[in-house]
Amino acid sequence: MSNNTEKQARSAGKRVVEIENSMSPKAFYVTKEVLLGIAGFVWCAAGFNIVRIGVLAYAEQSGALLIAGLLAASVAVFLVFWTRIFSKLLGKHTDRIVGYGNARQPFWRFFDRQAFIIMAVMMTAGISLRAFSLVPSSFIASFYTGLGIALFGAGVGFLINLARLLKASRRTGTLA
Repeated sequence: MSNNTEKQARSAGKRVVEIENSMSPKAFYVTKEVLLGIAGFVWCAAGFNIVRIGVLAYAEQSGALLIAGLLAASVAVFLVFWTRIFSKLLGKHTDRIVGYGNARQPFWRFFDRQAFIIMAVMMTAGISLRAFSLVPSSFIASFYTGLGIALFGAGVGFLINLARLLKASRRTGTLA
């Protein structure tokens, strides 16, 4: 890319940010502490709802052996999603949010663009699986319960990180 093209791209990027900032009322701008709280609430609410769907699907199952197997599968799903995805995402998003410093950000910045896209794809896939009966209720029971607990855990993690940030801010007197 030529120097001129790079300058134009940087200039265009700056204009997008300026337009976004000028279009967003100041009431939509929040501190990093509020962003962590929003992230915690959103992830906990999503996790709770997914667990609720999974538990309702468990109620449709019969047979102790089947239910024991489904519970084991739920634990496996939780472990995979927590260790491979959500614990890492929790750290990444917390670091990004804390990295904003004292500058206020639009409230929707509790997620980045990629996270919003992933959320939309996951919601569409989950709704489609259930709406079109693409998988049996036993799958919904085990998968949704494990996934929902991992999501809820990430929400709790954001709230714990918020509490740590508030404690550190109070100690140093830097609360925004």
